[in-house]
Amino acid sequence: MAAQLYQQIREFYDASSPLWESIWGEHMHHGFYGFGGTERLNRRQAQIELIEEFLAWGKVEQIERFVDVGCGIGGSTLYLAEKFNAEGVGITLSPVQANRATERAAAHNLTEQTEFKVADALNMPFRDGEFDLVWTLESGEHMPNKRQFLQECTRVLKPGGKLLMATWCHRPTDSVAGSLTPAEQKHLEEIYRVYCLPYVISLPDYQAIAAECGLVSIETADWSTAVAPFWDQVIDSAISPDAVIGVVKAGWQTIQGALALDLMKSGFRRGLIRYGLLQATKPQ
Repeated sequence: MAAQLYQQIREFYDASSPLWESIWGEHMHHGFYGFGGTERLNRRQAQIELIEEFLAWGKVEQIERFVDVGCGIGGSTLYLAEKFNAEGVGITLSPVQANRATERAAAHNLTEQTEFKVADALNMPFRDGEFDLVWTLESGEHMPNKRQFLQECTRVLKPGGKLLMATWCHRPTDSVAGSLTPAEQKHLEEIYRVYCLPYVISLPDYQAIAAECGLVSIETADWSTAVAPFWDQVIDSAISPDAVIGVVKAGWQTIQGALALDLMKSGFRRGLIRYGLLQATKPQ
């Protein structure tokens, strides 16, 4: 199953990444619009705000060496390397993304500080305790085994190192609302199909797995309201002539992704889709 999923993910991002960069830029993640979701920012400003707010929330003041798991075309990797004068490694399943990230590193004079690899996040090609920060910004939703993913993140962290994760989740099921309804399950399955996701879990589920992995000082936050306006902006820009032509040229998978943007917008509106953050530390 994992091999087939990985091929789907690779093909999806190989096809769509050049289009995303040309229309939406180097950052392939949500934006931050204030905790109330009311700040009027353009999409690219909001994406930088997300990175800065995420770092502030995670209390990250310095980094020596980090890994960006699910690095896309290197947006976060290059941003963190430059901001902290740090060494960074980005991993992705997409050769197109890894090659483009390497080109962008050269353009930013960051070749000496950064490296990009095609690698499996469930079996990272790194020794134990190699990084003081594991940064994963919207890649956890693609992982076919969430526990193994967090185990690998824990393994490659130095003692005292920090995991910072932001990921798509579904609503908690241990509350008054209870288990997911058949309609909610169907909504999620449509998102899974279009965006090459095996499944998503709730933020409390991630918190429990992090604890089982031996991580400590675990904190979580739900930023769904803060990021929800992003989908309106993506939908607006997706109907521009350049975007429509680019989507068609990129192929059927990308067309499906564009047509399904409203699934994400409505999922946030209904409270089904959540934007979950988790930070945790590997014990000394």
